[in-house]
Amino acid sequence: MTSLDPRTLRNAFGAFMTGVTVVTSHDTQGNPIGFTANSFTSVSLDPPLVLVCLANSSKNYDALIAADGFAVNILSETQIEVSNTFARPVEDRFASVEWRRGPAGSPLIDGSSAWFDCSMHKTVEAGDHVILIGEVKAFDNTPAPGLGYVRGAYVTPSTAAGALMQDTGLIVSALIERAGEVLLIDAGDGALAPPEAVVGSEGVSAALEQLIEATGLTAEPGFVYSVYEDAEKKRQHIAFLCQAADGEPKKGNFVPLDVVSFGTVTDTATRTMLERLSEESRLGDFGIYYGNKNSGEVRPITRGGH
Repeated sequence: MTSLDPRTLRNAFGAFMTGVTVVTSHDTQGNPIGFTANSFTSVSLDPPLVLVCLANSSKNYDALIAADGFAVNILSETQIEVSNTFARPVEDRFASVEWRRGPAGSPLIDGSSAWFDCSMHKTVEAGDHVILIGEVKAFDNTPAPGLGYVRGAYVTPSTAAGALMQDTGLIVSALIERAGEVLLIDAGDGALAPPEAVVGSEGVSAALEQLIEATGLTAEPGFVYSVYEDAEKKRQHIAFLCQAADGEPKKGNFVPLDVVSFGTVTDTATRTMLERLSEESRLGDFGIYYGNKNSGEVRPITRGGH
């Protein structure tokens, strides 16, 4: 078998856009357990089967293998913090969420787009993971938009659409990232900044594509990463996180995503945004900032994001 680089392979897997779920169950003492997973899919309608994949190294492995069932909670766009909580080594992941026991006994998280409470149908060993196949015993579905995930970033289509509707007086910028580095160009007077432009009559999407084209790079227009009011320029600012393919830029240079690299970024809001990108890239958790140039907060995307 040809040796494959695990990190590169994982990045390639990450190109597949998925939903985000929290899989829940209980241990032998009846205590709730759960973890964030995007490896979820429906299997069959008759009988009604679903599956999720669990790493053999997971601290929940033994409990889930022995469990008589599990639930899959499909997270809504407002539940980024829920996803982050169940992805981190938190002492009590259920302390910060509202939940209840489902009809089949597994924990159900309030506010989810949908949930499936399952009995354990079968477990299948598969490399460094185990596949948990559950038979759906009860479920519910709501109109709440689901939370998405692709290339290490959360995707919230309804929020992005809402931001794009505010298309008057917009400044658009492209955070073009590749292999832990971001493209910065000369912004004048020795300062550096990501490529940006004022949006004209052509609209946001066309302006973003033109920004990328001017760099000479092959990169796909990405997802909304930051929306904030720039009071000094009296404009709304919207930044997109974009992934670049190999190749040298016609203008600017890729610099490492670290604080040292941002020393020549003189715009306070831009530097703060880049510092957040650096930290979130390290953790693998992304959000969106809403506010003004000087202050704001990273919140669940349907309510705000920088």
